[in-house]
Amino acid sequence: MNFWRRILGRLAVAIDGFAPAEGPPPQRLVPFVRWCLAGAWPVILFAIGFSIIGGSMEVIGAVFLGRIVDSAATSDPMAYFAEQWLLIAAFVVFFLLIRPLTFGMTAALNSVAVPPNIYTLIQSRLNRWSLGHSVTYFDNDFAGRVAQKQMQTANALTNVVSEVINAISFALASVVGAFLLLTFIDIRIAAVLLVWLTLYFWMISYFLPRIRERSAARAGARAMVTGQVVDTITNIKTVKLFGHTAHEDEAAIDALRTLRERALDFGYLSTAFRFALMTVAGLLPVVLILGVVLLWRQGLATPGDVAATGTVSLRIAQMTGWVSFTLMGIYGNIGEVEDGMRTLTPDHDLTDADNATDLGQTEGRIHFDNVTFAYGRETGGVADLDLMIQPGEKLGIVGASGAGKSTLVALLLRLYDTEEGRVTLDGKDVRDVTQDSLRRQISMVTQETAMFNRSAFDNILYGRPGASREEVIAAATRAEAHDFILELEDFKERKGYEAYLGERGVKLSGGQRQRIALARAFLKDSPVLVLDEATSALDSEVEAAIQDTLGDVMEGKTVIAIAHRLSTISQMDRIIVLDQGQVSEEGSHDALLAADGLYARYWNRQSGGFIGIQDAAE
Repeated sequence: MNFWRRILGRLAVAIDGFAPAEGPPPQRLVPFVRWCLAGAWPVILFAIGFSIIGGSMEVIGAVFLGRIVDSAATSDPMAYFAEQWLLIAAFVVFFLLIRPLTFGMTAALNSVAVPPNIYTLIQSRLNRWSLGHSVTYFDNDFAGRVAQKQMQTANALTNVVSEVINAISFALASVVGAFLLLTFIDIRIAAVLLVWLTLYFWMISYFLPRIRERSAARAGARAMVTGQVVDTITNIKTVKLFGHTAHEDEAAIDALRTLRERALDFGYLSTAFRFALMTVAGLLPVVLILGVVLLWRQGLATPGDVAATGTVSLRIAQMTGWVSFTLMGIYGNIGEVEDGMRTLTPDHDLTDADNATDLGQTEGRIHFDNVTFAYGRETGGVADLDLMIQPGEKLGIVGASGAGKSTLVALLLRLYDTEEGRVTLDGKDVRDVTQDSLRRQISMVTQETAMFNRSAFDNILYGRPGASREEVIAAATRAEAHDFILELEDFKERKGYEAYLGERGVKLSGGQRQRIALARAFLKDSPVLVLDEATSALDSEVEAAIQDTLGDVMEGKTVIAIAHRLSTISQMDRIIVLDQGQVSEEGSHDALLAADGLYARYWNRQSGGFIGIQDAAE
C-alpha cells in the first residue's frame, strides 16, 4: 500500500501544473496545442507508452487462451496440469500480476499524473494571457463568455489528451497486435482485417470532420447563452428597475433557441454515425470467425486459433464503438479548442516595451506633453493638451461630461497609449516602464467602485497584499468604514471583516462601497493619488468626516481630483477646467471665480446661481 502511495505521490507532481508558457499563444491549432502543453510532453508520452503496453495485453491474453485450448485438446485430461504446468503458471502470472500492474499504472497515469495537472497548466496559461489584454478587449466582450472560453478550452484539450492516452493508443496497439496474431494464423485472415480497417477508417473520415464542425457551432452557441445569462444576472438590479424581466427572458430564449438548433444538428449526425458504426462493427467478427472456421475445416487452423481469433475480433468489434465515440468526442473537443482559441489568442494591443524597466519609487511629477487621444475617432478625448503637475501638488479637474477628464487619468495609468505626444512620470515615458510598476505608484478611487466577491478584509487588503490586519483596520477606520464593516454578516454567517461582499459588492450601499475603495487606496499609500468622484456616493456627514482624513492622506502626495461637485475640490492648489479636450481655464478657486468663466458658471449653478440666471431671463 505504501509502495502505491509513493508512486501516486510522485505521479501527482510529475507535471508542473502552473508553469508559465513562453511567448504568446499561436493562432493555429497544432502550434496552439504545443504551447498549451509545453513542459508536459515527457509525461504524456510516457503515459501513451504504458497505454500501448496495455493494448498489447489484450492480444497476449488471446494468445494465452488459444494455447490453453490447443493444449487441452491434445493432452490427457488426467495429466493436463502436470504436463502443462509451465503454461498454466505463465497464464496465472500474466492475468493476476502483469496485466493488473500494467492497467493499474496506466490508470494512475491517466487519473493522477496527466489530466489534473494539464488542466491547471492550460487554464493558468490561458488566464495569464487573458489578464494581459487591455481593458478594450474586455469592454468588447462578455466577462462570462471570456471565462467560459478559458474553462471550455482547458477542459476540451484535457479530454483530447486523456482520450488519446486512454483509448486511441490502447486501441492502435490492440489492432496492430491483432494483425500480427492473425498473420501467424493465416495471412488471408490478416488481409481481411486490413480490408475491414479500410472500410472503418473511410467511415470515420466521412463523419468526424462534420461532427467537428457541428460541435464547434454548438460550443459557440453555448458560450453565447452563458454570456447572455451572465450579462443579465450581473445587471439584475437594472433589469428589475426597468421592469424588463420578460425582455431578458426573451433574449435568453433566443440564445437558447439557437443552441437547441445547433444541438439537434449535432444529434442528427451523431445518430447516423452510431447506426453506421454498429453495422460495420458487427461485420468484423462474422467475417473473421467464419473465415478461421473454414480454415479449421481444411486443417489449416487449430481450435485454439479459432478461440484466439474469436477473442480478438469480438474485442475489436467492442472497441470499435468505444473508439469511434472517443474519436467523435476528440473531434468535438478539438472544435471547442478551436472555438476558444479564436476568442482567447488575439495579440495584446497594449504591451510592455521589450526594454521596459521597473519604475520604482517616484516623486509624483506628471507631465502630459502635447497629448492627443480620441479613442481612434476624430473627436472626443483630449487634443494637443500640455499639462504639468508638480510633485505634491493638489490638482482639481472639472469639466462637462466628455470634456476629457477620465481620459487624462486613463492615459496616466496607461490603460491606453497616446495617439500623439507622451505622458511622463518623473520624466519617464509611461510607455518605457512596466505597466504593473507604473500602476503600483498610483492609487485610484473612482465613482464606480470595483469590489470582489471576497471578504471585506480581502477587498481592502487588495490595496497592499501583505499588509497586517492592524494596518487594514487602520485604513478602514480612516475611511469611516470600520463601524459598518463590524456589522456585516453574509449568508454563511461570516461576520465583520470576514463577511463576503457579494458579486461586485452588491450587498453594500454605494457609499459603503466607496468607503471600502477609499480604505483600499489609503492602504496602498502610493505617491500619486487619483480621486475620480471619490466621494460622490457619500452623504454630507460622512463626506465631511472623510474630507478631514483625505487632507491627511493627501499630504506629500501628488493628487488629481476629478469632481462634478465643486465644493470637494475648492481647496485644491490648482484647478483646471477642461472643455472639448483642452485646458480652457486654470488657477485657484478664488481666481477662477474672479475670472467669471466656465468655472464660475459651474459654481453658480451648484450654489444657487439658478435664481440669478432665472431673474436675468425674466
